[in-house]
Amino acid sequence: MPPRPRAVPSFLRPAAADPAPLRGRVVLVTGGAQGIGRGIAQAVLAAGGRVLVGDVDVEAGRACLDEWQAGDAAAFQRLDVGREASVQRFVTGALRRFGRIDGLVNNAGIADPHTGPLERLDLREWRRRLGVNLDGAFLCAKHALPALRQAPAGGAIVNVASTRALQSEPDTEAYAASKGGLLAFTHALAISAGPEVRVNAISPGWVATDGWRKPATRRSPKLSRADHAQHPAGRVGTPEDIGALAAFLLSPKAGFISGENFVADGGMVRRMQYL
Repeated sequence: MPPRPRAVPSFLRPAAADPAPLRGRVVLVTGGAQGIGRGIAQAVLAAGGRVLVGDVDVEAGRACLDEWQAGDAAAFQRLDVGREASVQRFVTGALRRFGRIDGLVNNAGIADPHTGPLERLDLREWRRRLGVNLDGAFLCAKHALPALRQAPAGGAIVNVASTRALQSEPDTEAYAASKGGLLAFTHALAISAGPEVRVNAISPGWVATDGWRKPATRRSPKLSRADHAQHPAGRVGTPEDIGALAAFLLSPKAGFISGENFVADGGMVRRMQYL
């Protein structure tokens, strides 16, 4: 008689993957109608969550809802993160529509990093960059925190920074300062908001967003072999890459992670380059 097979210990059995780790959760995504923000919003929906997209571009926001056909799981509201009254209406609208807030993704920002030589940079432009990229995250967190603290399984905030907080090109001081400030804001808020709310950051590198714009401006990205080859991962990033990471950080799977910055750039910040 052949010997009976031994039972595999439970800790050696692979855990079943949850196809919907954000099921029942409500996530606010600022700047969520195009680009990386849209990738994050779609990842939330794919993970079973519900999403309220906030964006200054109403046309882009409505296009998202038309294309997603997600029913009550997705909604759009115009949002200017640089104006506190607009942020208050956004948070109130989320609570009125969904009754709860479980996650916040601070993605809205001025994307163009170049402002010219510092000695010619106008103070108003400097303040505008910080006012949108950094003040916007502060305002959204400020007004969403009371609801996030009440989230049944704990709240989560993801701040979208940039690898430009860690390395720079010339004439990008205002952008770099805003994203560097966002990283400091992330770890400070993680200490203040825990344990009810976890706070983390993602710093994307080169992400091709041309195909993630509103229909009127959407196009295929023009990328060369050299563009892809310079990345240790072998390619330029996509909004899906950042969306997958954001969905993880918003989910219970990341329950022991807070105050961290996750660089998603295909390995570029680790590559030494000399002229």
